[in-house]
Amino acid sequence: MTTRPAPPARPTARSGRDYIARHGETVFNRIGCIQGDRVELHTPLTRKGFAQADAIGEVLHDRLGKAPALTLWSSPTGRALQTLAVIAEHLALDWHETRHDVRLIELGFGSWGGRRSADLTALHGPIVHPHGMAIGAPDGESYAAMAARLSGWLADTAADDGDRLILMHGLSSRVLRGLMLGLADDPLCGVPVAERLPQGAIVMIEGGVETVIHRAGP
Repeated sequence: MTTRPAPPARPTARSGRDYIARHGETVFNRIGCIQGDRVELHTPLTRKGFAQADAIGEVLHDRLGKAPALTLWSSPTGRALQTLAVIAEHLALDWHETRHDVRLIELGFGSWGGRRSADLTALHGPIVHPHGMAIGAPDGESYAAMAARLSGWLADTAADDGDRLILMHGLSSRVLRGLMLGLADDPLCGVPVAERLPQGAIVMIEGGVETVIHRAGP
């Protein structure tokens, strides 16, 4: 018998503001390789990725000032933590105080992790939906499972005092934001999905309303 993950609970009202950023471009991104949730597939930020992280840091510094009262959260992947290190330097915050949470990680791609998207497309046909969400590997994580873990993180942090800065990924951030905004389930993914943001972008969500703070290039 196949066990299906429980449907994600809709999050309750949250204390404070959530600043959600997508990590900068990496070497794997540049050459079109899938990284997913595999922490060992760390590749460093490119020069473009560092510039994207710098831009986020500058925008947040202009908005919040030096040493703002932010709790730092991150996916445990190297690319998210490296991006956050640059941002934290701009804000004069201690990167070592970052709270790592595996629930913020990218969608799991199973055996597709580390492979080139072009090679997978040649073998399996399109691997990305028209709106930019990955179709996913046969042995990978489902969107329902990802939404369930993200809902758990939202429930655990809902009553935390103050604001949060959260570094994560393209697909997982779209689902997290979709949950926080109370969007309807996407017909292709079966879970709430917010609009796509480019790497190096950051939004603020407060009271269920999203504001784009910085949108990097394509």
